[in-house]
Amino acid sequence: MTMIDVRPSTLTPIYPFRLAELATELAADRSRWPSDVRFDEQKRWYGRVSTDSPVEAWLLTWLPGQSTGLHDHGETAGAFVVVEGVLQETKVMPHPEGGLRDVTRRFGAGRVRPFSSWHVHDLVNAGTVPAISLHVYAPGLAMTRRYRRQHGRLVQVSVQWAGEDW
Repeated sequence: MTMIDVRPSTLTPIYPFRLAELATELAADRSRWPSDVRFDEQKRWYGRVSTDSPVEAWLLTWLPGQSTGLHDHGETAGAFVVVEGVLQETKVMPHPEGGLRDVTRRFGAGRVRPFSSWHVHDLVNAGTVPAISLHVYAPGLAMTRRYRRQHGRLVQVSVQWAGEDW
């Protein structure tokens, strides 16, 4: 006889709106943040945040102009909250008449952005001062796919696997 784990955490998906709540809670609890938060001119810095749940959480720092590039998180949903500074998100979506369209939004301190799986976007520090954001993912990040635009389409250029590439 096979036993099935029926605890609620294994049966109930964590929806993006709940991830947004968790991101806000974790951003407010600096005791869970990594102790070595810093800014790096060469690349965005990131550190894992301690959680009591199956959610994976990361703190990221951004100098002005630093960007993620176009990417998605595969089957993973998530949310981010801007703790300090300003981030700008450009979400890439199919255009109803063909091709692609961009939806661009700016998020200042305290603003939170939930997103579902397969969400293709780019985040950039569009401000003039350093920024800090907290990101949560469920299930945990297994991979990210990177894209570029070509002839009105998104072309996948790479896959980065957790534990191997970052």
